[in-house]
Amino acid sequence: MSREVILYIAASVDGYIAEPDGSIDFLGGGIELVEEDTSYQELMEKIDTVVMGRTTYDQVVNELAVDQYPYEEQSSYIITSRPDQNTEKLFFTSQGPVELIQELKEQEGEAIWVVGGASIIAPLVEANLIDTYILTTIPTILGKGIRLFNEFNGPVNLKVNQVYVKNDMVYTTYKTR
Repeated sequence: MSREVILYIAASVDGYIAEPDGSIDFLGGGIELVEEDTSYQELMEKIDTVVMGRTTYDQVVNELAVDQYPYEEQSSYIITSRPDQNTEKLFFTSQGPVELIQELKEQEGEAIWVVGGASIIAPLVEANLIDTYILTTIPTILGKGIRLFNEFNGPVNLKVNQVYVKNDMVYTTYKTR
């Protein structure tokens, strides 16, 4: 059995996941949340593992969720050249993203969420290891920043599985062919 690998991420209309300094303030973008959005809760019910780079991890624990790590129910793998102390569910590894995901896909478990960032996503896209792409398009054009998809040897062919709009954001789910 091979576990599903999901990229669930938000980007600007012009394809940036962060501003040039790495901040993600644009995600709020003055959007008025008038409709209930359960996509994050639905994702969390499907996964038991998260994978992210060290920069994303540091942003989560130092800026976004200072008081409580939001993925303490899941096993977390942080890909880094600066290892830290592992815990029961928090694993710091210098293993490359492709090798790590290939290893995790073969283990027992539920779906795996690739949280970010771009340096983790790019090799996984190129190796075609992401099964489901859930992209939320934020109605903002940044003009510059950190790209969701860097240049790579493609193509990776996808098919549209679902598209809907909530709170002026476009949610598109793609599956690999």
